[in-house]
Amino acid sequence: MRGTGFVGPLIITIGLVLAGLVFAVITALLQVEDGGALVRLNRAEVELRAARTDQAAAEDALRQAEDEIARLRAALEAAPVAAAPPTLQSGLGDDHAEHDDTVEMTEEMTLARSRFNLGVTQPGNRVMLELLGQPRAQYDTTCQSVTNPNLRALLETRQIGPIRVTMIKPALDSLERIMGRLQESEPDIYAAVGTAGALCVRLIRGSRSSISNHSWGTAVDITLDNDLDDFADGSTQFGLLLIAELFNEEGWYWGATYSREDSMHFEVGVETLRRWADAGQI
Repeated sequence: MRGTGFVGPLIITIGLVLAGLVFAVITALLQVEDGGALVRLNRAEVELRAARTDQAAAEDALRQAEDEIARLRAALEAAPVAAAPPTLQSGLGDDHAEHDDTVEMTEEMTLARSRFNLGVTQPGNRVMLELLGQPRAQYDTTCQSVTNPNLRALLETRQIGPIRVTMIKPALDSLERIMGRLQESEPDIYAAVGTAGALCVRLIRGSRSSISNHSWGTAVDITLDNDLDDFADGSTQFGLLLIAELFNEEGWYWGATYSREDSMHFEVGVETLRRWADAGQI
């Protein structure tokens, strides 16, 4: 009986201890959970305040932009309309008809360089020497004669429409086609065409070593109404813009897109030269 009396209080004591531990654990868990929720709540409130601040700044920037647009519109409506400089954005065909009565063929136009020489490569000295050899042994800045017998055999002087030039034969044939098309499409410009020269064995002006492509009889300088287009001024005569379309279609490179614009200058492109070489024409 004495042993049994001891067990009862012990069981009660253990029960109370366990109950206390369970209560402590539950309380701790609840505290942890509540603490995490509080942290998340505080973070969300901070982010909300930041978002509202950003929204206010964006709305303010939008109002400023709207005010600026309104101011610019009012200024444009009050300003006089200025005449734009003439420029050619179209190619040959109906698009240029509107210029006929107002633009002279020698009037200087803004040059849209990206429209020209597409698919035509400028021939450098390396290509010219590879295909046609040295025109002569020595050069300076004055025009001299061709001494290379193979190149001389390719040269011919020919009257092509309004101009008389000396060039290699396939270049003359190509130039004849260009002038024929020009006569059909732009008879007034065709009648005004002149030349500042074709064959001329010399160095490029300003250079002590680079040979001009005029030296091989593959380049020609075109004038209109005996008026030379100004060199390196970034613009070109209206009539030359129309002529350049035809030269490009025949595979000639136009000097207007040089780093120093030379709008009167046209030379046979690399692709055309190689085609002539493959055909045994040069």
